[in-house]
Amino acid sequence: MLDDLDDIHPLFHGAPSTTEFKKLRKRIVRNVREAVEQYGMIERGAKWLVCMSGGKDSYTLLAILYELKWRGLLPVELLACNLDQGQPGFPATVLPEFLEKMTVPHRIEYQDTYSIVTDKVPAGRTYCALCSRLRRANLYRVAREEGCSAVVLGHHRDDILETFFMNLFHGGRLATMPPKLLNDEGDLFLYRPLAHVAETDCEKFAKAMNYPIIPCDLCGSQDGLQRQQVKQILDSWEQNSPGRRQVMFKALTNIRPSHMLDPKLHDFLGLLATPQAGDNADAAKNSDNSIEIPKLR
Repeated sequence: MLDDLDDIHPLFHGAPSTTEFKKLRKRIVRNVREAVEQYGMIERGAKWLVCMSGGKDSYTLLAILYELKWRGLLPVELLACNLDQGQPGFPATVLPEFLEKMTVPHRIEYQDTYSIVTDKVPAGRTYCALCSRLRRANLYRVAREEGCSAVVLGHHRDDILETFFMNLFHGGRLATMPPKLLNDEGDLFLYRPLAHVAETDCEKFAKAMNYPIIPCDLCGSQDGLQRQQVKQILDSWEQNSPGRRQVMFKALTNIRPSHMLDPKLHDFLGLLATPQAGDNADAAKNSDNSIEIPKLR
């Protein structure tokens, strides 16, 4: 976006003019554009519900989507949405005032899921899993009410990596957050346009733009989370070997089912060798027994 023009979106008012920030902004825009195109997120004329938590990631997401829209690269309607879940101390006026000031179409939804979570989750257990499910259900409902075709979340590259290792270490499966997902009902997409963006870039961007960040630990259940432990492991690896996060993320896009162990993804039982020239006679001679598996005694 050319900031010397009069029609710059308010989300970019006051953007630093430093070379460092311009490179950062260009990198994030490029990464988001790659994800949007690579995973087929664009449906011309669609309407997206852009979820705003008030964290650095959601602010970055909203700003970059508007930049792509300004450039004519994102022909969709955007509706920002904040779900106030009733956490004690939540600054309920911050996001409405910000979005109104930025002239961003938005909807603020209040649903006291916090009381449900504290009632259902045993003492000492983290609230995150149930809280996330309740939040997702309400966002899907709002999306349907607003005529949206997709719910758009601010999960970035590091969230995807952390989820992969949490599933690996604690879930016994290889899985993570996909950049594009169809909900169980089949009527809404879930998009993660920041899938290629590093968390540090989101943090630098939101800080440079001086967006009003709302902390994510209002419920007080964050200490000792498995995700924090995984984050510390990844931080340690990155410190010892800079660039390792990007290499690991690339691995998630370069999977070889035949080199894994899941028979549901690769037909190991049906894998047969092709006889070499000259072996046809021997193969014919033993054809009656070639696929018979001897019984163990």
